[in-house]
Amino acid sequence: MANQPKNKTLTSQFISENRWLILALIFAFIVYLLSPILTPFLIAAVLAYICDPLVDRLSLNDNQKFRFGRTAATVVVLSGILSAIVLLFLILVPLLQKQSLLIVERLPHLIEGLRNNVEPWLQSKFGISLNIDASQIQNIITKNWKTTGDILAEVLTTAGNKGLALIGLLANLLLLPVVLFYLLRDWDKLVQGVGNLVPRDWIGQVRSIAREVDKVVAEFLRGQLSVMAALCVFYSLGLWLVGLEMALSIGLIAGLLSFVPYLGFALAFIMAVVLALLQFTSLGQVVPVLIVFGVGQLLESFVLTPMLVGDRIGLHPVIVILALLAGGQLFGFAGVLLALPVSAAIAVALHHTKNSYFNSDAYLK
Repeated sequence: MANQPKNKTLTSQFISENRWLILALIFAFIVYLLSPILTPFLIAAVLAYICDPLVDRLSLNDNQKFRFGRTAATVVVLSGILSAIVLLFLILVPLLQKQSLLIVERLPHLIEGLRNNVEPWLQSKFGISLNIDASQIQNIITKNWKTTGDILAEVLTTAGNKGLALIGLLANLLLLPVVLFYLLRDWDKLVQGVGNLVPRDWIGQVRSIAREVDKVVAEFLRGQLSVMAALCVFYSLGLWLVGLEMALSIGLIAGLLSFVPYLGFALAFIMAVVLALLQFTSLGQVVPVLIVFGVGQLLESFVLTPMLVGDRIGLHPVIVILALLAGGQLFGFAGVLLALPVSAAIAVALHHTKNSYFNSDAYLK
C-alpha cells in the first residue's frame, strides 16, 4: 500500500508528460475506426494541402485586373483539378480499350509464332511439345469477347441488387469535390483554428515543428510531382520513338504511378513487353522497348529523384515501402496518398523526441 501513491504519481506524471502523444494515438485509433467513411475527406485534405499555395497566390495577387477573392480562387483551382482528372480519363480509357482489342486480335498470332519458333527448340532440348491450337484460342477469345455485353449486364444487375453499396460509392465520388471546395476555401482558417488550441507555453515549439514538417512534406510533394511529370514525358516519347503502339497510355501509367516505388515501373513494363510481343514480328524488335525502360529506371534513380526529391523525408527505402503498404491496408487509396506525408511528419516528430530524450534526466543519469 505504501507504494500506491508513488505509483499513482508516476502514472500521472507519465500521462502529463505524454498527453499529446496519447491524444494523437487516440485520434489515430478513431480515424482507423472511421476509415470506411473518411476516404473522400482524406483525399480532399491531401489535395487541399497541395493546392492551397496556388489558391493563396491567386487570392493575394497584387494585380487588380486578375485578382480573385478566396472563394473565386478556390473555384478556379477546383475547376482546373476536375478538368485535369476528366482529361486524363478521356485519354486513358479509350487507349486502354484499344489496347485490349489489340491483345484480343493478336494473341493467337503470338501463340502461333511461339509454336513455330520455340517449340522446335523445346522439342530438341527437352522433348517438350506445345499442344496449343491457335485457331481454337481465337474462337474462345472471340466468343468471350462477344459475351462482354452479357457480363456487363450481369455486373449491372449485381450492382442493382446491392444498391446501397452503389449509392455509397456515388456519394463518395460526389462528396469529394464538395469537401475539397470547403477545405480549400477555409484552409487558412482551419490551420489558424488548430493553432489556437495549442497551449501558449508550447506554441513556439509546435510552430517550429509544424514549419519543419510543412517544409519537408511540401518539398517532397513538389519534387515527386516533378518526377512523375518528367517520367510521363520520357516514357511516352521514348516508347513512341521505338514504334510501340499505346505509347502514351503506358507512359502515363509509368509516370503517374511512380509515387509508389516500383509499382508504376513494373506495371508499365509488363504491359509494354506484352504489347511489344504482340505488335512486333521478332524478339529483336522488343529490345528497344527494354532499353527505354532500362534508361528510364536509371534516369529516375540516379538523376530525377536525387535532383528533384533527394532525401527530403529522411526515411530508408524499406520504411517507405512499408509505410505505403500499411497506408493502403488501413485506408485504401487514400492511405497510399497519405503514407509518405504522414511518415515525413512522424520522422520529424521522432527527431525532436530523440533530441529531447538525449537531453533528459532519464538518458543522462
